[in-house]
Amino acid sequence: MIEKRPFASLGHANHGWLDATHHFSFASYQEAERMNWGRLRVWNDDAIAPHSGFPPHSHRDMEIITYVREGAISHEDSLGNKGRTGAGDVQVMSAGTGIQHSEWNHEDVTTRLFQIWIIPDRAGEAPGWGAREFPRAERSGSFVTLASGIAGDDDALPIRVDARVAGATIRAGETVRYTADPGRHVYLVPARGRIRVGDVEADARDGLAITNLAAIDVTALDDSEVVLVDSQ
Repeated sequence: MIEKRPFASLGHANHGWLDATHHFSFASYQEAERMNWGRLRVWNDDAIAPHSGFPPHSHRDMEIITYVREGAISHEDSLGNKGRTGAGDVQVMSAGTGIQHSEWNHEDVTTRLFQIWIIPDRAGEAPGWGAREFPRAERSGSFVTLASGIAGDDDALPIRVDARVAGATIRAGETVRYTADPGRHVYLVPARGRIRVGDVEADARDGLAITNLAAIDVTALDDSEVVLVDSQ
């Protein structure tokens, strides 16, 4: 099953400094049929204006993955972690028993990112944060695991849930396969470009909710960059 969720059908809120689109119910956008997809709870498509950002605020018991598409985001938290994550790279925050953080765009250009929240398998653990570079050229033509709590995914940022975040860059006309357990939930979004999965075409920033497929063949109709979450 592949359910297409066109970008125009998603929730939207423009706060001036933040232009946010919500694939799932979030804040003032509430849609009963879009509360989650497996353990995936939030997929926000955010554009953050230059020299603005999220002031300090708290989270707990959530795995929060940030995939930067353009620009960069600077992180600071109550554990003393600080870091700047640039385009194509990923940061992960395990909120655990509670963490306060800020996310700021110190750049002179708009920062565009996906912020993904996944419900952890275990609550009440110590919070943590980490970031890693994932050069786009190194995931050309194949999926690379960016963050994971699945055994064997050792070369990825760790998360505390039976889930995987993966990304690929695909040249126009090429097809990349992702192998999945048909009983799991895959949510796939093209960060840029147009793609086809089966007989379903998707434009940049559309969502594809996929289940009951063992092989997901993604064909790029334009040069494309895709991100997916695979969860229970």
